[in-house]
Amino acid sequence: MREKVQEALDKVRPALQRDGGDVELVEVDEATGVVKVRLTGACKGCPMSQMTLKNGIERFLRGEVPEVSSVEAV
Repeated sequence: MREKVQEALDKVRPALQRDGGDVELVEVDEATGVVKVRLTGACKGCPMSQMTLKNGIERFLRGEVPEVSSVEAV
């Protein structure tokens, strides 16, 4: 599952990088489906980062990897 999540994040990464940010995979809990990521660059301090995380990254990951239940920032 970790490899699938990483591949999906690699698809999202260019959009984040265009805005000066990035996302880094920290942990995948296969038992619960929780994915933990670290937002970096411009995304790190952006007031819209929670919206990007939930409405962008989480939605995309859940579509690409159905085992994902949620995405959390660390």
